[in-house]
Amino acid sequence: MKTVAVVAVAPVKAFDLAMPETLLGAVTVDGELGYRIVVCTAEPGVVRATLGGFDVVVTRGLDAIDEADTVIVPSTGSRGTADEATVAALRRAAEQGKRVTSICSGAFVLAQAGLLAGRTATTHWGLADELATMFPDVTVRSDALFIEDGPLTTAAGAAAGIDLCLHLIRCDYGATIANAAARAAVVTPVRPGGQAQFVDAPLPPENGLSLAATRNWAMERLDTPLSLDELAGHARTSVRTLTRRFHEETGLSPQKWLLHQRIQRARELLESTTLSMDQVARHSGIGSAESLRQHMIRHVGVPPTAYRASFTRTPRRSA
Repeated sequence: MKTVAVVAVAPVKAFDLAMPETLLGAVTVDGELGYRIVVCTAEPGVVRATLGGFDVVVTRGLDAIDEADTVIVPSTGSRGTADEATVAALRRAAEQGKRVTSICSGAFVLAQAGLLAGRTATTHWGLADELATMFPDVTVRSDALFIEDGPLTTAAGAAAGIDLCLHLIRCDYGATIANAAARAAVVTPVRPGGQAQFVDAPLPPENGLSLAATRNWAMERLDTPLSLDELAGHARTSVRTLTRRFHEETGLSPQKWLLHQRIQRARELLESTTLSMDQVARHSGIGSAESLRQHMIRHVGVPPTAYRASFTRTPRRSA
């Protein structure tokens, strides 16, 4: 079991504060809980929330950070004004090699602690200019859901925190368990961190012209070559219109979306089967074992053999 310390910095955003417990707290691995979630704050007791109507009660102090493998700083109304005890605790955590992350405006706290200096980070697109102005030694990107720079990971606002939590689960326990957590929470499976924060049409348009059916059709055929012409033919539209609408609905081009889905399929096959590398590549539509190796190194950071060694649990022989 891994321990995660969620640090409440007043005034907190209750939605983001509860997110790690909702996603990580529901993870089970081989019948056991995968995470122990501890919410802590500098002065235990009632902590102000950013929205009126209710506050939150936090009973643990910052000593919880010493027990943690991962530290998460959710959204806060603090803009470089976090208390020194919290800032010092985060610095110690980073010095000890702990994984330190933030959701939305929590990036301001990490920056105040000096943890983002010389690094690339993200926050909610509406706060990106403010973060860049206050902390010019941080390279701020407003076009990503989350950014991992060494042991520091920052996520954009609100729902991007969900993507961050799923990313952490995937890093710790693999794609299969991360996707199971997404299904349990009834949210979209792991999305790539580089996906744009703002999607022009996050909900299917009222005219019924959503490409959801075409995406489902493609998901059933990941092991076969799929051209833009074939996708456009299924959607009964032109390639130009397909590309535009694909980006509006997913934030990605059709080709990048397909590649992401194929890499996800390959990861699940590496975790849950004993298929050879050539078979994994073929079943996921990536082509050859060498192509699989290149894509895994580029997009996941490790070759498929190392990934399988790290994340295989109860492998089964597939026909």
